[in-house]
Amino acid sequence: MKLGFVSMPVTGHLNPMTALARKLQSRGNEVLFIGLPDAEPIVRAANLNFVSFCEKEYPFGSVANGVAPLAKLHGLDVVEHSAREIHPGRCKSALEHLPEKIAEAGVKGLIIETTQHFVELVSMRLGMPYVHIWNILHIDRSGSSPACFFPWPYETTPEALARNVEGLKKFGGLYAPILAVAKSYAEMNGLQIDWNDPTATVSKLAVITQTPKEFDFPISNWPPQFHYAGPFHDDEGREQVPFPWEKLTGAPLIYASLGTLLNGIEHVYRAILEAVGRFPDTQVVLSVGKNIDPDDLRPIPSNVIMVNTAPQIEC
Repeated sequence: MKLGFVSMPVTGHLNPMTALARKLQSRGNEVLFIGLPDAEPIVRAANLNFVSFCEKEYPFGSVANGVAPLAKLHGLDVVEHSAREIHPGRCKSALEHLPEKIAEAGVKGLIIETTQHFVELVSMRLGMPYVHIWNILHIDRSGSSPACFFPWPYETTPEALARNVEGLKKFGGLYAPILAVAKSYAEMNGLQIDWNDPTATVSKLAVITQTPKEFDFPISNWPPQFHYAGPFHDDEGREQVPFPWEKLTGAPLIYASLGTLLNGIEHVYRAILEAVGRFPDTQVVLSVGKNIDPDDLRPIPSNVIMVNTAPQIEC
């Protein structure tokens, strides 16, 4: 069976998706990534087949420019900006161009990352099986626990459950621009969807999260197709990243990073540098991404190696 993978085109999302694809490929499945041009180098480094789409709307280099404003945002501001400025356009383009690519490639099923919002509508239109993958923290849409965007504790009181539901409503309101794109596509293609049900388009076959069950709240009412899997990585299949290996001293090593997108918050880096400077017997690799000038964070403790990108698994 030929499986198509659709993923958010940034490193922190593509690395686990390519690891999953490599595992499925090793079990005899034919695998193909369908993505924006910026995803191609990462997918090719994983020795996987790739075909691009939406080249006109999102030429190579456009993704970094599009997500750069997220670097200095925090909390729901990130969600609001993404839902207003990034995801509606990507959703519209994907829904427009994905059916043609699926037909050309002979794909028979889709593996969809949840941040590729409403791509499943294409599968529904084509009568094609699909599953969903949570590479970010999954969201409990039942209200039994607080959504990961909110800093609320897990509680089971009626007040807490009502708070969780209100939080989900607020979150859903932020995503109205994406929902408008999805509704228009569904109506145009004759898809009957109960939009009052937030899980109406979620895969009925499998919903898989990287989050280990032990790290989650004690939720007992997940649907039967929901599965905890733990991190997706296989120690291989990544782009080569230059690193000053000669600077490693053999001291206990600490790795610090703010991730792929929200990596421009200077005061957090300063807090890290202040903290690790108190432990001179350790060595720290601090990866700051492309949205921070390392010179702006000086002075740097002598036990810190600061880089834009680090080979995480090798370190």
